[in-house]
Amino acid sequence: MAKGTRDNLEKLIADYRPQLKSFIRKRVESREVAEDILQDVFYQLTKTVQVNLNPIEHVSAWLYRVARNMIINHGTKKREVEMPYHRADDGDEEMLSDFSEILFSPDAAPSPETDYLRSLVWEELENALSELPPEQREIYELTELDGLPVKDISLTTGISVNTLLSRKHYAVLHLRRRLRELYEDIIVR
Repeated sequence: MAKGTRDNLEKLIADYRPQLKSFIRKRVESREVAEDILQDVFYQLTKTVQVNLNPIEHVSAWLYRVARNMIINHGTKKREVEMPYHRADDGDEEMLSDFSEILFSPDAAPSPETDYLRSLVWEELENALSELPPEQREIYELTELDGLPVKDISLTTGISVNTLLSRKHYAVLHLRRRLRELYEDIIVR
């Protein structure tokens, strides 16, 4: 890295460190985690500057976007994956419970049948998710697949909790309709 680039990078880090640290600290559980995320953000900045010939146009926006994504990713690594059980009728609860057992049960003995069912359910879930509008898909994936709380997503994105819950509700309704047929084909029969 050229000396001028290194000096500019050091100045950027010095300039943005306090604000970014405060931004991250408000959104994570400890100072240590905030410091780790901050270091990762600056590492990404350094790596991006070294690799890209084009400079980052809006450094501030880029840094905050990377920090936000790392905060979300940090939350993702900590939580277990669960299938949704929100306001389901008895048939939906049974369907979700059966799918959850197929997909996530550590007790399920590995077998060609189990592997096939897992791949089939994941494929159908991916297909059904791809049909959703991007906002609905994103909130569903963040809450159900990544395990992030809606309140944290709201704080990070600036979108109200009610809006996020509404989007998730419509996503869940769509997924129930789409997965019902697969459920009847592989579980009920």
